Amino acid sequence: MKYIRNQKNLIDKKVLLRLDLNVPLKNRVITDQTRIDKILPIINFLLEKKSKILIISHVGRPKGKRIEDLSLKPICENLEKKINLKINLIKEDIFKIKKEDLFKDPEEKVIFLENIRFYEEEEKNDINFSKHLAKLADIFVNDAFSCSHRSHASVSKITEFLPSFAGLQLETEVNALKKVTTEIKKPITCIIGGSKISTKIGIIKNLIPKFNNIIIVGGMANNILSFKGNPIGKSIKEDDCDVIIEDIFKISKKYSCSIFYPEDVMVGKNLEDKSEIKNLNEILNDDLILDIGPKTIEKIKYIIETSETVLWNGPAGYFENPNFANGSFEIAKKIIEKNKNNRVYSIAGGGDTIAVLNQIEEINNFNFVSTAGGAFLEYLEGKELPGISALNKYV
Repeated sequence: MKYIRNQKNLIDKKVLLRLDLNVPLKNRVITDQTRIDKILPIINFLLEKKSKILIISHVGRPKGKRIEDLSLKPICENLEKKINLKINLIKEDIFKIKKEDLFKDPEEKVIFLENIRFYEEEEKNDINFSKHLAKLADIFVNDAFSCSHRSHASVSKITEFLPSFAGLQLETEVNALKKVTTEIKKPITCIIGGSKISTKIGIIKNLIPKFNNIIIVGGMANNILSFKGNPIGKSIKEDDCDVIIEDIFKISKKYSCSIFYPEDVMVGKNLEDKSEIKNLNEILNDDLILDIGPKTIEKIKYIIETSETVLWNGPAGYFENPNFANGSFEIAKKIIEKNKNNRVYSIAGGGDTIAVLNQIEEINNFNFVSTAGGAFLEYLEGKELPGISALNKYV
């Protein structure tokens, strides 16, 4: 893979820059700027190199239709303020744009193309669409790791038609994930949450041979509690997961990887309720398990304390209600405590995990926080990502 940071002469080069600016919008107002903040290093790098930046990105799933509520305009306006530069958003049909029409004003440094998913050819990985995009620039830079699990025209196919490079964020993301998959410093612990164990089974199976501890929390832990014969009341639970769980314990025994799950829990009668500590044998039929209990928190903190590397994906409970956020907050605080003393390498990933860190304003106190959802999980699962393969192939 070639990296843009190693390229010397980028002066006046037209750089087609693929970013992931798929930020949450409510009435065209950005509600979380994390992804915009993450792309500032590559923008500033290219500006310092005196390149001309042509940005491709998307918001939402317009499915090839032009939807004004999914315009990149609010993102352009936000980025303008962050870099203190005027940004031109081109709303014209991409097929009518030519390279010589771009950057006619010598003062113009950054241009946005409108939401790339307004064109159905993008998600179809259309070769002619990729060729046309390639004609607009001199080089291509992929700095959208979080889109790199997609076989889309502006992610994978385009590398066949332009000199292509990995951006700063993509390089950082891959290097961080290598530290928990190939360049491992042990003991290594994975804390994994979420509502469905079936969606994470591939990751768990892939990590068991490499990890010392896997801690399962959140809704998916209910499946294990039930499997072990504990009552879970009316808590969220997947059907037909016994074979999956049996498999997890069998593989973990083979590779001497310890699997941990809650020893006590916080329950309520509904999502808006107050929390009550309960041991596993005390759960009633109308109880909802919504967080981990104090004994479980202390156990997890001890495991973190004895770990050299920690990967965290998925909150410990229903953190949207402050009464059930303590487990997630305590996990975060313990990792951060070790991180500040340089005694752990820490990675957090997933939208809900980022939301937890944003709530306590600690997102910058992990070694790396991944904004990638599907790509993050698929990389951990050991799958080949089309966007990464494309950069490796055409060197």
